Amino acid sequence: MIRTMMTLRPALALGVATLLTVALPAKADFIEDSTASLTTRNFYLNRDFRQSGAAQAKAEEWTQGFIAQFNSGYSEGRLGFGVDALAELGIKLDSGRGRRGTGLLPFGPSSQEPVDDYSELGLTGKMRLSATELRLGTQMPILPLAYYSDTRLLPSTFTGAILTSNEIDKLTFTAGRLTHANGRDSSGNDDIGYAGQSSSHLDMFGGDYQVNRNLTLRYHHGELADIYRQQFAGVVHTWPLSDQVSLKTDLRYFDSRDIGAGKAGNIDNRNVNGMFTLSAGFHRFAAAFQHLSGDSAFPVIDTGTPYVVNLVTFNPFTKVNEKSWQLRYEYDFAGMGIPGLSFMTRYVAGSDIHSGAARNGREWERDTDIGYIVQSGPLKGVNVRWRNVTFRSGNGLTQDLDENRLIVAYTLKFW
Repeated sequence: MIRTMMTLRPALALGVATLLTVALPAKADFIEDSTASLTTRNFYLNRDFRQSGAAQAKAEEWTQGFIAQFNSGYSEGRLGFGVDALAELGIKLDSGRGRRGTGLLPFGPSSQEPVDDYSELGLTGKMRLSATELRLGTQMPILPLAYYSDTRLLPSTFTGAILTSNEIDKLTFTAGRLTHANGRDSSGNDDIGYAGQSSSHLDMFGGDYQVNRNLTLRYHHGELADIYRQQFAGVVHTWPLSDQVSLKTDLRYFDSRDIGAGKAGNIDNRNVNGMFTLSAGFHRFAAAFQHLSGDSAFPVIDTGTPYVVNLVTFNPFTKVNEKSWQLRYEYDFAGMGIPGLSFMTRYVAGSDIHSGAARNGREWERDTDIGYIVQSGPLKGVNVRWRNVTFRSGNGLTQDLDENRLIVAYTLKFW
């Protein structure tokens, strides 16, 4: 811990100096519209590999994370300037060479020993003109072709530029270039890439058009240089059936093909997926499908998250030719007079997987999630979550596991 803080001190000092340089000439909006917070996340993960002959019997780690964020407002004037800062620190509480690999901690390439701590500092400059914003530096995008991962101790990040514009009524236009990626268990920025093959950049553009309050149409296009081109189209519709009942439809389609030098080999994938969610009072019922075709798996940039409806705790169900479906149920215990307590369970099954010699591989996953947010008292806002996972495969696939995750998180807002 002491060594980590000594390592971070020069970087934090540089970040503070940068903030002050921008802040000093700024007027009230820069400070008055700013926010600052510190999120603490205690994460325990135990993964028991059930298949015989596994190289590692289990993966088990316990960690503590800190995520500090500062988001400024904008300086006054027609062209406004601002800056955001992100500092992340992950600390090992318990792990070992024979229990590594949960995604919570990086480990040495030769020793295979999990590190004691790791960290990242990110700065983002931003400019705003009218209803258009340009962000340069550290990015955490939530776009169909570039979605950051926040499923472990610390969130992943990217480096690049993203422009978002709402100049046209009801249309949100996005364009960007990402050049580097920082994994959720990494301290370094590497070239953005896919399947271990690096690329110089990912270019993307697209738009979301809100036809009316209940219907949104989406299209996004992206190219990971010399690796693949990907197109996305989507429809999101909400149908209010009564005051407390609604049906949401979320349909997504991807077309992915290799381009240029084809560094990651042949990429040929179509992926149509969708989810239908019925919300009725404190209950939520959902059914989803996912249908892949083509000669390759669904490509997603390394360190990113696949934007598909059957992405669950352990598995995204995006293997070659895979067909999968999901049933899901959620309940908010506020309906029983216990606000803050929630329950979720889901089951996903995949089939027709082409993997190696297997031509009808199968897999399934069952997740159960119980969470509680303390509503009052000195621990108000503390979020406790337990998730249990069972994953099994067959017909030529050989990965089986049982997993438990326990996460305790709290966000302190300074202003």
